[in-house]
Amino acid sequence: MFRFSEYKLRNFNFRIVILIAALCTIGFLILSSAMANDADRDATLQKQLMGFGIGAAAMIFFALMDYHFIMKIAPLVYIGMLVLLGVILIPGVGTSANNATRWLNLGFMQIQPSEFAKIGVIMVFASFFMANRERISKVVTVGTALLLFAVPAAMILAEPDLSTTLVITFIFLSMIYVAKLSYKWIFGAVAVAVPTAGAMLYIAMQPGQTLLKGYQLNRILSWRYPDQYKSTGLTQQQDNSVLAIASGQLHGKGLNNTSFESVKNGNFLSEENCDFIFAVIGEELGFIGSVIVIALLAFLVVECFRMAAKAKDLSGRLLCVGMGALLAFQTFVNIGVASKLLPNTGLPLPFISAGVSSLLSIFIGMGVVLNVGLQRKTKSDF
Repeated sequence: MFRFSEYKLRNFNFRIVILIAALCTIGFLILSSAMANDADRDATLQKQLMGFGIGAAAMIFFALMDYHFIMKIAPLVYIGMLVLLGVILIPGVGTSANNATRWLNLGFMQIQPSEFAKIGVIMVFASFFMANRERISKVVTVGTALLLFAVPAAMILAEPDLSTTLVITFIFLSMIYVAKLSYKWIFGAVAVAVPTAGAMLYIAMQPGQTLLKGYQLNRILSWRYPDQYKSTGLTQQQDNSVLAIASGQLHGKGLNNTSFESVKNGNFLSEENCDFIFAVIGEELGFIGSVIVIALLAFLVVECFRMAAKAKDLSGRLLCVGMGALLAFQTFVNIGVASKLLPNTGLPLPFISAGVSSLLSIFIGMGVVLNVGLQRKTKSDF
């Protein structure tokens, strides 16, 4: 489980730790300012601090745990993931909010199993693709992988949580590509997926369709045809977010500002502590601050891919690629939604948005990446 004798301190990636510390610090300051007018501000900040503390401890623990041990217990990780996702779907057990059942109340706190499922998917398929690396392009292997993926994906989609389903789909596709799936499969999948996606989008826009929930379809249509939906208020959230980002100009209005011209202080932003926290970053830190936050997240993604390139084996490479894909996708979507580049959907900005489950899961994943780095390839391995 632990291989302290084989770890070398010089291989420990302190850059990752510094980047995470910087993001958490900025995140706490932004969150504190974003919730300045909220009644539950203190409670949320305390939970966030708790998430930082427990998450940092978990990251250190997993950084010292041999990732090969995780590969051995991957079947248990998969079962545990399905149990957590299944429990919240039991009527009366899961906690609901905004027409979705995504949380499990533990009494002292609520957790969101789908956040931990993201890391579970990375661990499970790093093990599966490693075990089947010599026959990755066989029909049986691909079919089994798709079946293993479809079960948790369907459970998350049933909550419903389309955005998280898209996250784990992107992770899965990134990992199977790095596992060197044959290009015949890739080109074939693209040839089928493109027209299928077009057909599904066409069907989804027809009256009486059942592919998408009503609110999901409205979000897409209001993004695609904003002028037609402006009077419905469906575009207001993103419009105000863009206004907040633009109003920050170059240097921003400053943290905890009391300006009457602030979009945040006027309560024109909703979900400003999570899904639209980048709007607060844009307004209060300006273009310079926004670029710094994006750069820190980008550097963290690059470090994940650097660790993947130096990994000792395929499983280590896949673990790092999976985490890099997770961070990149969530960052892109969160900022894309806040800037109206993408339809409105809910995904937290890593290490910045409020949410203990999101924090803990990403800390765990980054701990695994650090352990892969501790066991990186040396010159003697070439």
